[in-house]
Amino acid sequence: MPRPQSKQELLDAGAASHATLLALVRGLTPEQREATFGFEDRDRNVRDVLAHLHEWNLLLLAWVERNMAGMPADFLPAGYTWDSYEGLNVEMRDKHAGTSVEEAEALYVDSWARVRAMIESLSDEELFAKRHFDWTGTTSLGAYCVSVSSSHDAWAMEKLRLHAKG
Repeated sequence: MPRPQSKQELLDAGAASHATLLALVRGLTPEQREATFGFEDRDRNVRDVLAHLHEWNLLLLAWVERNMAGMPADFLPAGYTWDSYEGLNVEMRDKHAGTSVEEAEALYVDSWARVRAMIESLSDEELFAKRHFDWTGTTSLGAYCVSVSSSHDAWAMEKLRLHAKG
């Protein structure tokens, strides 16, 4: 599927990847849902992957909310850059060490619904005109939304499919 270039394409791609990801998770056996991945990875199980998606949804939502309210904020938390955010991913994983798979799934479902509502509240121009918002730098807000939604879901599905194969 080509990278979304409009609000509707973004919503459609996000809805499709979200549904496919949830079907994949829900199609795993109870043992697979709880098992540690058989391959070396930062995210060690299904919970870690779902929590990762949820936390990145929250990053996007907080970034948009702050900047739309006129409170300039970077996308990544203080201390992280796009060259050094791996530690942030580890923090996200560790934050959810006590979260169950079911809770992680519910968190992901909720945060995706909030991302979808945020996207729905914006126009095509606000989402896809480069530099429409000065705080998105040289890209568009929609590009960030694609990265956090359908592209991130594709990454997660790759991990989960590899895990399901055993």
